[in-house]
Amino acid sequence: MSHETILLVDDEEDILELLRYNLTREGYKTISVTTGEEVLKKIDSIKFDLMVLDLMLPGIDGLEITRIIKNNQATSNIPIIMLTAKGEEADIVTGLELGADDYITKPFSPRILLARVKAMLRRKGIAPTEAEEIIDIHKMVIHPGRREVSVDGKLIALTYTEFQVLYHLAKKPGWVATRSQIVDAVRGTDYYVTDRSVDVQIVGLRKKLGSYGKLIQTVRGVGYRLVEEDHDKK
Repeated sequence: MSHETILLVDDEEDILELLRYNLTREGYKTISVTTGEEVLKKIDSIKFDLMVLDLMLPGIDGLEITRIIKNNQATSNIPIIMLTAKGEEADIVTGLELGADDYITKPFSPRILLARVKAMLRRKGIAPTEAEEIIDIHKMVIHPGRREVSVDGKLIALTYTEFQVLYHLAKKPGWVATRSQIVDAVRGTDYYVTDRSVDVQIVGLRKKLGSYGKLIQTVRGVGYRLVEEDHDKK
């Protein structure tokens, strides 16, 4: 049985009940709230391992909640699965840019929801293997065990997805990774995502890495690579 706690956020009681029923049946503990304001009240008082978050909330909406959660160092590593309505591609992209880790469109299949939740929690809890070595490149230190990235000795707060993208590129500097290869490395082969979703993760990474962001190069029509040598810093 699972022991993880999942925070459910939706203003529709029937959706909350559907989520509660399926997740508790799998052994997860659930906490349900209906507004963004309630989420903010509970951030510091409860510990949860994952959040299922409806974007369309009254008052403080799901996008703002995502921004707050991911900008708080104490909660930035908590995975967020967004619940969205069909046709809300712009909101999905914005949510991914803000640091959300996955999304499911309504109406959703409970089986797909459970699969996404299990996959996200499994990735969060995976211990590093011997192959997941600490990478030191371009004055960037990437520590997979701690899930930490430092640049010039300063820690950089990255989301789960941003970290995975950077780690994937840094393992083979100079090699070009296609968008589909990046998706497979971050999400697994069963995850549907648009090219735009990968692009926004790269944009977020470049911003957070500051002057080092230019080391992530776009290979037009193919994908991205982390350059082998930073000639400007020699």
